[in-house]
Amino acid sequence: MDIFQVLSLAILQGLTEFLPISSSAHLILVPQLEGWSDQGLAFDVAVHVGTLVAVIGYFRRELAAMTRAWLRSVRRFELCSESRLAWAVLLATVPVGIAGLLFKGEVGTLLRDPVVIAVTTILFGLLLWWADAVGRRSRDEHAIGWREIAVIGLAQALALVPGTSRSGVTMTAGLMMGLTRSAAARFSFLLSIPVIVLAGALQIVELAGSGEPVHWAPLALGALTAGLIAYLCIDLFLKLLERIGVVPFVIYRLLLGCALLFVYL
Repeated sequence: MDIFQVLSLAILQGLTEFLPISSSAHLILVPQLEGWSDQGLAFDVAVHVGTLVAVIGYFRRELAAMTRAWLRSVRRFELCSESRLAWAVLLATVPVGIAGLLFKGEVGTLLRDPVVIAVTTILFGLLLWWADAVGRRSRDEHAIGWREIAVIGLAQALALVPGTSRSGVTMTAGLMMGLTRSAAARFSFLLSIPVIVLAGALQIVELAGSGEPVHWAPLALGALTAGLIAYLCIDLFLKLLERIGVVPFVIYRLLLGCALLFVYL
């Protein structure tokens, strides 16, 4: 990989990981369209580490409070808003963890087809628009209960299909459950932490057994770039979301999906 490819893919990962436009779709499609060779598992691990550091850094105060409250809930069976939120994040991660183990082969092969990505990009974009239009948008993430945990957790499992967008589908489910736009986005970002950790751990295990050579300089550059872009993206997205809504992202998804259908059909 040359430096242009490293920076391009790292910026792409940082921009798309937390926006409702599907990072996996972009990371599959851009190398195909540009004729680049596969970036390799080690690079995927590096940029995911970068985005993980970004989201942990951005929510560091909330995570510290949630961790302390969660530990108290385990030791003393005391529940408060922060411990309930921590349990919600953990429990909503279970469905995607199970689905990832059961359908890993299909996700890595059959579902990476550009036409599949185009269709899911369009359909889940329209679903995001519908959820934003009909949702009550009256509660924050601390009001999440068992029903919301189940719905958002099951929705997150759908994000294994490229083009769906993990952040997009969890925001969609949150909006359907009556969360505000900002609350749906914040909960989606918090949910990304255990998901990225689990996916990264699986990738590291695969990398260790693959014998793939590791070139540390491009990996470090990719991780740093992806992390910086992701941090700025989270901050800007949360500041603008209530003002601009989700329509710009829906329009982008529709245009991207239609363009892919035009090229690949």
